[in-house]
Amino acid sequence: MKVESRDLSLVVIFAALYAALVYVFAPISFYAFQFRVAGVLRPAIARKWILAIGYALGVVIGNLFSPFVGIYELLFMPAMSFVSGILGYVVAMKFNGNYFINGAVIAVIIPASVSWMLFQLYNLSILVTLPCLFISEQIVCIIGAGMFKMIETRVKWW
Repeated sequence: MKVESRDLSLVVIFAALYAALVYVFAPISFYAFQFRVAGVLRPAIARKWILAIGYALGVVIGNLFSPFVGIYELLFMPAMSFVSGILGYVVAMKFNGNYFINGAVIAVIIPASVSWMLFQLYNLSILVTLPCLFISEQIVCIIGAGMFKMIETRVKWW
């Protein structure tokens, strides 16, 4: 499989933008009831699977600023981000690269992953953390999907 320089550029920009948004919105990007504004970028993976790599890299870089930095934040969550991005892409392609479908898939896997991680690290109840994370992730992904849908009406960004 050949990776074009344009795709590589998109991956780097995607990772940098994701990490920058996590850093800028750090006060609400972490903890059990996070609202990760950077998540608005995730629906873009519906058009290019390779952006899942940028997403995972952005998570690694963004999580360096986490108050909980460790193996879960630097290995587990980037791996789950990559997996969710790829699964979101695969499902979205069955619906003509639908941003909303992609976002919905990612916004199911990531809250479950974060809730499990918080349970492992701090014994926080998954029943308490999952609903809040699920709602915030769905909101962020719906906003992002709408944003990319509007951008797409003007320009083919991918």
